[in-house]
Amino acid sequence: MARNPDLHYPLQKNIPEPGNLTRVTEGVYWLRMPLPFALNHINLYLLEGKTGWTAVDTGVYTAETRSLWEKIFAQRFDSAPLERVVVTHMHPDHIGLAGWMTRLWGVELWMSRTDFYQCRMLVSDRPGDVPEEAVQFYRRAGYEQRQIDSYCERFGRYGSMIYKLPAGFRRLRDGDELDLGTHRWRIVEGRGHAPEHLCLYCEELQVLISGDQVLPEITSNVSVFPTEPWGNPLGDWLESCRRLPKQISDQVLVLPAHGPPFVGMHRRMQQLIQGHEEGLEKLWNMCREKPRRAVDVFDALFHRKIQDDTLMMATGESLAHLNCLYYQNKMQCEQEEGVNWYQSC
Repeated sequence: MARNPDLHYPLQKNIPEPGNLTRVTEGVYWLRMPLPFALNHINLYLLEGKTGWTAVDTGVYTAETRSLWEKIFAQRFDSAPLERVVVTHMHPDHIGLAGWMTRLWGVELWMSRTDFYQCRMLVSDRPGDVPEEAVQFYRRAGYEQRQIDSYCERFGRYGSMIYKLPAGFRRLRDGDELDLGTHRWRIVEGRGHAPEHLCLYCEELQVLISGDQVLPEITSNVSVFPTEPWGNPLGDWLESCRRLPKQISDQVLVLPAHGPPFVGMHRRMQQLIQGHEEGLEKLWNMCREKPRRAVDVFDALFHRKIQDDTLMMATGESLAHLNCLYYQNKMQCEQEEGVNWYQSC
């Protein structure tokens, strides 16, 4: 993954091997777990306190990740226990082992209310039990029958990547201040990539655990899904990108979920805004020529050909941009024979 030349990477020579820890600063440790996806790693963080540890995100539910956690527990947790599990948001690579860890240590899961209940809802989906509304959602986007069939075959896999969640949780929300480890951390909420994504900011240490809200080299997926076909997550994402720099110092060391820790958060947020605004403009120009389906606009947003393995991601991103333009009164949508056609206003 190419480094972003506008950012500074003070720890790029200290990337931890799986199962090992890198000390970031006083009481803050960085670890990295493998992922069985094209994006092959996730960064997780441990906060060391006087009486125990706080884990921030857990990795996906696989035997390999569990084994690596057990190695860390054996090496580091012999004299102090895990005291809580904090999850930034509901995606499997972040929450996948939260249920296992909370049960193993008898501790609480701390996260946002919206993401907890959304996750509980999605893990209840079973393979083969595909809602007709979801099929129609992708048909309206322009999917061929073979693509609909592929979606139906994959339906319900979300739950297979997540260990059974606890029945309850402790709610975290924007502005909460918590004593985690030996320092005080403030919850800063972002939206768009997940319904209620939480970042952890320690002003004293000038450290931000950013989850997927701020990544140095890739842009987090911002998608529309069948559960909310007329949602505007890109509008939420852009608002978050403009708001967070007003709340967090530009000198902060950002600890992201993917890619190395970096300094230069304000510049990175501006890059993210600019990238999406350019995509919106290209999409508007494309749909000005003639009406398009969601599957027709990939060239305006992506720099590579979309294959079947990335089709759903690309569709969700495209619909997020189309819906954003719709709510800006720059795009209209008309349905013809069960398919949505978009044209610029």
